[in-house]
Amino acid sequence: MTQILEARKGNITPEMEAVARAESVSPGTILEGIAKGTIVITRNKAHKSITPLGIGRGLRTKINANIGTSKDQMSVADEIAKLKAAVAAGADAVMDLSTGGPIIEIRKEILKQSTVSIGTVPIYQAAVETVAGGKAIVQMDPEVLFRVIEEQCAEGVDFITVHCGITRESVERLKNQGRIMDVVSRGGAFHLEWIIVNEQENPLYSQYDRLVEIVKKFDVTLSLGDGMRPGCLADATDRAQIQELITLGELRDIAVEAGVQVMIEGPGHVPINQVETNIKIQKELCKGAPFYVLGPLVTDVAPGYDHITSAIGGAIAGAAGADFLCYVTPSEHLRLPDLEDVRQGVIASRIAAHAADIAKGVPGAMDWDREMARRRKALDWKGQIELSVDPERARKLRESRMPTDSDVCTMCGEFCSMKGVSQYLKKK
Repeated sequence: MTQILEARKGNITPEMEAVARAESVSPGTILEGIAKGTIVITRNKAHKSITPLGIGRGLRTKINANIGTSKDQMSVADEIAKLKAAVAAGADAVMDLSTGGPIIEIRKEILKQSTVSIGTVPIYQAAVETVAGGKAIVQMDPEVLFRVIEEQCAEGVDFITVHCGITRESVERLKNQGRIMDVVSRGGAFHLEWIIVNEQENPLYSQYDRLVEIVKKFDVTLSLGDGMRPGCLADATDRAQIQELITLGELRDIAVEAGVQVMIEGPGHVPINQVETNIKIQKELCKGAPFYVLGPLVTDVAPGYDHITSAIGGAIAGAAGADFLCYVTPSEHLRLPDLEDVRQGVIASRIAAHAADIAKGVPGAMDWDREMARRRKALDWKGQIELSVDPERARKLRESRMPTDSDVCTMCGEFCSMKGVSQYLKKK
């Protein structure tokens, strides 16, 4: 029995209760959201070692961190270190995007050691297996993809990205639209190329009912991928992107009706004045399904700082209703991220998510900031550091220029406004 089917019967599950406690809302609120498809709980029945994660309307904006190997860097130990760094920095979920080395071993070890929800993109493993067998990706047997999906679900993966919206129709729409960067989604590109060469429909679309039945057995959440997401600002919010989103909304309805939980993935690179519009369109077309966005990045010209461009877009997207932010690291567009990149990416996204939660009025969000203000007023430096989003960095900066027993900082020193004003207000 899946969470949706239990919710429709009015049964509050232990997972719903756990999410309600974590979010400071009533279990009935979670049950209602699950039943309607506006909230998902990303925990595979076979993945008991993690805390259930609630994503969706009325809940805290969540953060995902991507890790995974490439052909050039394929260490199991390195990916486990990244997993631990992401979780320590505050990631709510982690996706394994490995395409190099012993990818099955890596995924199993991540699942074993993780304390948070784990997601994957099964087409990556299917592509790697196809190429290892001496074939081109466009020669992939659809049966390989469905087998990989079932195997990953059986292993305990909590949510999977599947590019079901890359269809023959959306490919034609892309051709007619014309773009600077065409398709930048790796999974989306695999499906597009397969469709064109084989002159057949995407098997994840044509056999969507089969996909739904596989994930239903394990209560794995479908994350319907945005293979047509824009890879630059100039391609944002075009016909190809919206065509795919319309299809994803229709597929969402089929899955939810069958009792399968669904998230919708979104852009990508989006001009700052289009971010809110993108959220509103998705929420309308997809009936309030949780929206999982990559960034969005609000400019294309900041390689090395794309955790910042992403955080700007993420804060606006979250405030407008996005539910799940995929982090972007400083090394985006440049290289595979290292440990420090992972940490910085998570922290930047957490800041964006918290700013969004304040705007959305998420229970308890503003309390954190009020308490920080009180500690600043009291010149409680130890308390400020402990309460900060990144205490380690705050402590290092503070201690690098000021004795630990000082009640001011090197910015204002003896001219500290709070210290002076507090003295004179007391005199009055």
